[in-house]
Amino acid sequence: MNHLHTALWGVLPYLVATVMATGTAWRYRYDRFGFTTRSSQLHEHRLLRIGGPLFHYGLLFVVAGHVIGLLVPEAFTERVHVHEWLYHANALLVGGAAGLATLAGLAVLLHRRLRVPAVRAATSRSDRAVYPVLAAVILAGLAATATTVPPHHYDYRLGVSVWFRSLFVLDPDVAAMSHAPFVYQAHVVLGLALFALWPFSRLVHAFTAPLGYLARPYIVYRSRGARPAVRNSTARR
Repeated sequence: MNHLHTALWGVLPYLVATVMATGTAWRYRYDRFGFTTRSSQLHEHRLLRIGGPLFHYGLLFVVAGHVIGLLVPEAFTERVHVHEWLYHANALLVGGAAGLATLAGLAVLLHRRLRVPAVRAATSRSDRAVYPVLAAVILAGLAATATTVPPHHYDYRLGVSVWFRSLFVLDPDVAAMSHAPFVYQAHVVLGLALFALWPFSRLVHAFTAPLGYLARPYIVYRSRGARPAVRNSTARR
């Protein structure tokens, strides 16, 4: 273990977390109007209707897979009698399908952003910087998923996951991450770069999900057909 490994796996995650937290707070305080995705649906909707669901729903499954893979220890799945081959087969099939859907959706959205002049004109410099990083993160993640294929697969739950959980107790297991295959290290570094850019790009709209709509009361609208009847009755009087 050298100083580079310590900087990458022991210091950089906390720096990125600080930048993401303070950057998001700053953006919300001084750019409340820009704290959104700046919808471009009015400019083009056909490609958006295809790429948007592919990207967002695929990303939801990718995030769920990362939460399970990184936060759930291997000892827990063994305790609930989930065999190792079943766990990795599920990660390979479901995770791979979700990653491919996310990548396909991103490709459609990027094609739309380059093809439609109005959408291209609305693209900021920060968005142009974040798109290549986002694509690289997804590609590296798919490559890492491919390494789980037996018989010579890498068990990330004994390496990367151990390092990730150690960050929360402020005692990073640098050795666990430094011995991971290069594709996992690249995936993590690219992911950290994405999180550092997150508050300064349109990705910040992920924090503005309208969860209040789930609990809002129903809105009752007056029927249009009732008005002519009232007028007629008034006229008869």
